Amino acid sequence: MANAVLKALVLASTQRSFHRRIFHLSTNKLKSLRSDISTSNLQTYKRKQRTQKSHFSMAAVSVSGKKPITQVIFDMDGLLLDTEKFYTQVQEIILARYNKTFDWSLKAKMMGMKAIEAARVFVNETGISESLSAEEFLVEREEMLRDLFPTSDLMPGASRLIRHLHAKGIPVGLATGSHRRHFELKTQGHRELFSLMHHVVLGDDPEVKQGKPSPDIFLAAAKRFEGGPVDSQQILVFEDAPSGVLAAKNAGMSVVMVPDPRLDSSYHATADQILGSLLDFNPSDWGLPPFEDVEN
Repeated sequence: MANAVLKALVLASTQRSFHRRIFHLSTNKLKSLRSDISTSNLQTYKRKQRTQKSHFSMAAVSVSGKKPITQVIFDMDGLLLDTEKFYTQVQEIILARYNKTFDWSLKAKMMGMKAIEAARVFVNETGISESLSAEEFLVEREEMLRDLFPTSDLMPGASRLIRHLHAKGIPVGLATGSHRRHFELKTQGHRELFSLMHHVVLGDDPEVKQGKPSPDIFLAAAKRFEGGPVDSQQILVFEDAPSGVLAAKNAGMSVVMVPDPRLDSSYHATADQILGSLLDFNPSDWGLPPFEDVEN
């Protein structure tokens, strides 16, 4: 699959030219991309987590005096699906043409935003806006991402947690900045799991006027639970992006953050709980039904 994706990327780049820009993938980039995709699996992730676990605070949270959690809302990219790596790889390739690099300080600003909002941040922050507009950037990025998204893997612990909450009768929703076309591509290998969601709110939903960190998407998700809108204080949100954490807090909800270990720890302060992985989540910390199994 990875080789087919790479061949498709090279073919697309030679067939299309955006305002006479030539798209080049160096041999080293191809090898790096192939390696990154082929080695993304649970076993590798767990090994990394064992060495990085000390960077996260996984202490139990105090729920005394708080309303009980009755509903849960999940973000998707980087939390349930391992898709953030695709954005990173593609954006690194685009910036390489301008002899610029893509770093995590910039990625942190873009994560969780609507596509066009993130694109504006990208071209402005990198100083390439006079050579590449936000709209052109999205078109160019789209060519590569649409072939990568169907290969998306689940993040460790995602399936277990969603299935557990569903089995225990805890309504679960999804609130993602991805638009409909990307959502379908990313989830096409995981349809059954995502069918367990009570509802899905996407970035191109008419009710979502502004992307994260605006609370729009979480407030829209709260309305769509049965009997909604649900009291925000009774909703627990899972997020990986700083903008998503802020959006949930702006909506008055509690937030468990599962950040990428490369994200600067200064972004952790807003969340109610920080975890190294969804595998580390203890439902009892939030008054939710405990896992019945003891395996990860």
